Amino acid sequence: MVPQQNVKAAQAVKGFDFEKLCIFMLLCGVLLMSSGCKVEKIDASRKEDVAAGLIENESAAAPAVTAVEPVAEKTAQEELSNEIKKALASGEGPHVIKLKNGMSVLIKEDDRFPLVNVRLFVHAGSAYEEPEQAGISHLLEHMVFKGTETRAPGQTAREIESVGGDMNAATSFDYTVYYVEVPENEWKLGMDIVTDMTFNAKIDPEELKSEREVVLSELERGEDNPGSRIFKTLQSIVWKDTSYQWPIIGYRDTVKGISSEDIHAYIDRLYQPQSMLLSVVGKIDPEAVAREAERLCGSRKSVNPVVPPTVFPVPATGKTTVKIVPGKWNKAYIGAAFPIPGLSSAKIAGLETMCELLGGGETSRLYRKFKYEKRMVDSISVSSLTLERAGMLYVFATLDADKVDEFWKELMVELSSVDFNDFTDREMDRVVINLEDSLFLTKETLSGLASKLGYFQFFEGGQEAEENYLYDLRNITREQLQLLYDEYFDPEKLAACMLMPEGVEADAQVFEKAVAENWPAKIKAAAQAEDAGPGEADTIELANGSKLVFIPDETLPYTAMSMYWVGGDADLTPEEQGLAAMVSQSLTRGTETMNATELEDFVSDRAASLGATAGREVFAINAKFPSRFTDDMLPLISEIISSPRFAAEELDRARQDQVSAIKRKEDRPLSLAFRNIFPFLYKDGSYSYFHLGMPEVVEKFTREEVAGYWQKQSSRPFVISICGDYDREALTAFAKGLDGNLVAKDTAVAVPAPNWGGEKDLTMTLPDRNQAHLMVIFSVPGMEDEEATAGLSLLRASLAGQSGLLFRDLRDKQGLGYTVTAFLWQAPKTGFMAFYIGTKPEQLEQAMAGFDKTVKMLKESDLPEDEILRARNILRGEYYQDHQSLLSRSREAASLIVKGFQPDLDQKIIERAAKIDAAQVRELINKYIDWNNKYTLTVKP
Repeated sequence: MVPQQNVKAAQAVKGFDFEKLCIFMLLCGVLLMSSGCKVEKIDASRKEDVAAGLIENESAAAPAVTAVEPVAEKTAQEELSNEIKKALASGEGPHVIKLKNGMSVLIKEDDRFPLVNVRLFVHAGSAYEEPEQAGISHLLEHMVFKGTETRAPGQTAREIESVGGDMNAATSFDYTVYYVEVPENEWKLGMDIVTDMTFNAKIDPEELKSEREVVLSELERGEDNPGSRIFKTLQSIVWKDTSYQWPIIGYRDTVKGISSEDIHAYIDRLYQPQSMLLSVVGKIDPEAVAREAERLCGSRKSVNPVVPPTVFPVPATGKTTVKIVPGKWNKAYIGAAFPIPGLSSAKIAGLETMCELLGGGETSRLYRKFKYEKRMVDSISVSSLTLERAGMLYVFATLDADKVDEFWKELMVELSSVDFNDFTDREMDRVVINLEDSLFLTKETLSGLASKLGYFQFFEGGQEAEENYLYDLRNITREQLQLLYDEYFDPEKLAACMLMPEGVEADAQVFEKAVAENWPAKIKAAAQAEDAGPGEADTIELANGSKLVFIPDETLPYTAMSMYWVGGDADLTPEEQGLAAMVSQSLTRGTETMNATELEDFVSDRAASLGATAGREVFAINAKFPSRFTDDMLPLISEIISSPRFAAEELDRARQDQVSAIKRKEDRPLSLAFRNIFPFLYKDGSYSYFHLGMPEVVEKFTREEVAGYWQKQSSRPFVISICGDYDREALTAFAKGLDGNLVAKDTAVAVPAPNWGGEKDLTMTLPDRNQAHLMVIFSVPGMEDEEATAGLSLLRASLAGQSGLLFRDLRDKQGLGYTVTAFLWQAPKTGFMAFYIGTKPEQLEQAMAGFDKTVKMLKESDLPEDEILRARNILRGEYYQDHQSLLSRSREAASLIVKGFQPDLDQKIIERAAKIDAAQVRELINKYIDWNNKYTLTVKP
């Protein structure tokens, strides 16, 4: 059980886990990212759900009007000043230099991976717009992908992806950022692409016309998401009369009215070098990067004055505001917000600490009370969202509609009586260590490190801001927290939005009255060793058939452990669908010596994560923890495996959570599609099951069934993979102990190849949604056929991506949908290739015709050599980008070995793909991509 829930991502940016923060911002509409094709990397076996869809893309072509003068011709070897050379040679960095035109350049050398991350931050976002042009920042971010003075539409993406790189962009309230991640030898290309897009974008009126439709499609997609809909309502109340009050994506009318002339004027006003930060992080030569930055950007002029943004004042006490929004939802969704200051405030560390204590995770006060003890909600969180000029405290809960009245009243009572003297030292220390931990772990990936460094430099003026934040965090007192709480948790500043299922009677005035009656004032409640080191990479065979794999990486003092068994859904009968998922939910909810909350506290006190998952043919436990806690975590994991509690009340919670998860999936079109795709495609075996089961079956699972399943599963040989700076001796003893005490010989289970279903078409309807979702699916071999896997992987890479064949035709040329891609899913003995598009319902036939046209083209002629080269580079680039974290590498090794493969299978597939030519790819296409035998899955509104 992981000690923090996803909504912890909402913590303000200073104490941030940047990746989680971006996920939260995406879900709420606080951040819009370019590249709707990003679902190309979905592994359908692991990601049956796609995040709520506030993501973006590229497009453009035509004469550019920019606020800067063109680059003068210089040589890349132009000599740097002695001052810059001296600065670059001092310490580890990051090094920050400022060009004569005022542009800042951040350079950080990091040689852990053969990658370079290039980002360009611009002080221009939706908060810098005029109301009648709401959404222009985001629309411009789309248009920079539509061509530059020297590159045609789509060429930027093609050049980056063709070398195995990745690119994207994001728009928020206060900034826009363009970024790429490329192999180390392509760092100049990365810098050239990012600066070219920023300074030389063409804004062709015809391309703009097409891209407006893409943005409007994205806007509609966001409206399908409960979190986004609530946030947009709240921002218009909490930030009323400021430029934060409108959504980043804008409104339908404003987006439709934006012209190319408007965008040129916007560029002239805001895209000034003095308002920008160029960040280059990775395996680089700092001096060479500085020279290239000067060559690309040094001659550009800042031609307009830049006025620093002024802080928006926190509104004076007003009145409680509640808005009810009925709709076709299975669940009720509640958001409540309070205004707070922006990121320059000295109060940020205290506000974040306060939110973590109240609702930052499963050990927090509100989660324990309303989720665990009273069982009123599916989830509840409290977050601090801090922007440059203002912020908000945000309470979010998901629950059944019939519990809303009671929950709202009790929440108000709870909020009226918060006393920080009630929080123990243990709770205070836990919050500090976890906020510190999220900051520290940001550095684990190159992208996270680049995001973190760039953020602190761009908004806080340097990396010392991190140390200041940590100092404040470690020295906050209960008295200070109480003062902050009383100042900002004010019922007269409360704004709330409730999404209620249709047919449920709800009166906003009644809820406002409940606030006044139950929270009349701020009332305090009455009296209430160092390890042995990782050693060399190795695989150890254990006595009863289990295996132990070591993958050393001493970059961070953390241990990532993945333990896999063959089993999962493969151990179930058709009548037991959902049982493996329920066992995985229940396994970490207590042992013989700890109940669920004690276990959660134990894990959270050590800044660790621990969870179990069940797949269609595997069961897994994954853990990650600071290596100094190895002696604490290994006994706990051993006890979870050998002596899980499976307490009646925890099983009841697990049933409730699983049923709620099913209902939430059925609220979202793409989640609904992935929930049904396997039962649709396969007619027998574990692949034909509903992984989460059906609600009426899940509710009847007994403790005996859960315990019996786990007894069988845990007695099989396992694979444990360890990655990081670990205690090798302790982990070896741990693995040998489990193998000797639990594993019975000759208990391995074989998972046969499933048979495909006879029905070739499945159409589902989800009312009151905007978009239709179409998948065209083809049966392909499993991973055991390595030659086919390599060739089909090349095909997938050539079809997907911003410069992929599907994207260029259906999105760029025809404008059919915001997201169009292809993905490849494979198990050992079976697999499928799928084409996917999210589009308007009336364009489904045209989308299907586009897919048909693509298949015919692929069958009739070989892919061009440059497409094959691009696909090869994409495969290599994706692999290294996706395998940077310790846990991603431990999971890869354990999951492959337990399925009977070598741990380096994915790398071998990439090597094999490098030798496959276009003729061999076409041979595979003609063999497996059979339009006459396709399966079609559609979700219509």
